[in-house]
Order: sequence, then C-alpha cells, then structure tokens
Amino acid sequence: MTTVTSGTASRTGGVGPLLRAWREQRRVSQLELALRANSSARHISFVETGRSRPSEEMVLRLAEHLDVPVRERNALLLAAGYAPHYPETPLDDPALEVVRTGIERLIGGFEPYPALVVDAMYDVVAANRGVMALFDGVPQALLTPPLNAVRLTLHPRGLAPRIRNLREWRGHLLEQMRRHIALHRSERLRALYDEVAAFPVPDTAGRQEEPAEPVAYFALPMLIEHGGRTLSFVSSISTFNTPMDVTVAELAVETLLPADPATAEYLQSWLS
Repeated sequence: MTTVTSGTASRTGGVGPLLRAWREQRRVSQLELALRANSSARHISFVETGRSRPSEEMVLRLAEHLDVPVRERNALLLAAGYAPHYPETPLDDPALEVVRTGIERLIGGFEPYPALVVDAMYDVVAANRGVMALFDGVPQALLTPPLNAVRLTLHPRGLAPRIRNLREWRGHLLEQMRRHIALHRSERLRALYDEVAAFPVPDTAGRQEEPAEPVAYFALPMLIEHGGRTLSFVSSISTFNTPMDVTVAELAVETLLPADPATAEYLQSWLS
C-alpha cells in the first residue's frame, strides 16, 4: 500500500499529487470530479499536474466531493499553501464540553448493552459499565490508559482467549483497520495494525461450541465467554455527521447489541 503525505506532495508538485491520489483511490475520473465540483476536466488536470494552483475554496470543494477525511483536508490545504480550515480541539477542552457530556449520556443510555467511544487510533475515550464488565479478568497492564480497543480485543492476554470465533472476528477487525489505513493514510495506525496482526492466535481460537438451538445471525457476531456462558454480540458503529473539528470527526461510538435472546436476557440481569 502506497502512502502519500503532504511532505511528499510538496517535493513533487504541491497539492496536485495528493488530489490525484485521492481521486484515483475513490475511482473517480477527472471528468466526473469536474462535473461534481462544477469545474472542468481541463482545470482538474492542470491542478493535478501543478500547472494551476487551486483556490482555497476549490481545494475544499474537491475534498468534499472526494469524501476526504477532515484531517486530510487540512493536509491538502497546507500542501496548496493555505492555512488549515478545521481546528483540532483536545477532547478535554472546555469548548467540547457539550460533546463529552453528550457521548457520556449516550453510552450510559445503552446500558446494560456494552458501548464505548474510540478515536482514530481505536483508543477508548469513554466506556460504559457494560464494556468494563467485559474486561473483567484482563491483566491490569493492558488496562493502563490509554486503553486501546483493538489491542485489548486481540492480545493473547486480553479478550482473545475468550472469543469463541476469534479467527472470524480477528479477520473482521484487521480488515476494518486496513480500510481505515487506506482512508486516513496514518503511519501510526499502520504501526498499530502491524503490532496487533502479529499477535499469536491462542490455541482456543476456533473452538466454538454449537448453540443448543440454531441461531440465524443477521450480522457477524462476536461470541465471547463471560461468567461461564457464551454471549453473542453484533457491533453497531456511528459517527458524527458533517463534523467541523478534527477531533470530533475521528470519534466513533461502538455499541455491542445482543445477537440472540439468551444474551439479551442475561444482560438485563447483568448490571441490575
């Protein structure tokens, strides 16, 4: 996988190579992008080859139509010689108090279902009691902040030995990470991927017991052992719509919903 950075782009023609890389990744032709952005294929070509310097408005317009992540839109602006457009406010900043309060209430409202909020590196920024109950028995060394959801899930001393369909769930998580790496082009995320992909798969992986009654799952479940029984969850992920801040744009709320009646019944009595 080739990663294009703003520094590389600056040495090879400014913003043009970055825009071309995003357009090719999205599999959009110059003509199609021009029609979307109310421009011309000729102008798009000139921008990509460095023969024309796009305005700040044009950079943002092209980035929007190419669905470029907010953080990378700032990188495009910098490569074009403009100041970043989107702030990156620390989550503990008073300006984001309404966001913090909102997500705490949101994940608290999902109880007894486990719910957590992660950032672009899968670091846990908030979690409800359901999630923390799943972490029972995990060594304290792995629970030292910042908690990383992927590392905790796949580590051989984390949740991995308790996940009954680990090979399937591991494949799902790694594929999700590969998509995020392609989208965000983050070296830190690539390093995390290399770390967790190298974790050994415990001997218990794949030793999945068949349920007493067949279950028609509507999505790939995570089957995890807890309290002497196997719980079944499906994951639902939501993000903020049209964010104007890098930090907020990279937050994701993940909820683990019961995938069978037995799990739902157990959860109702779990935290009561």
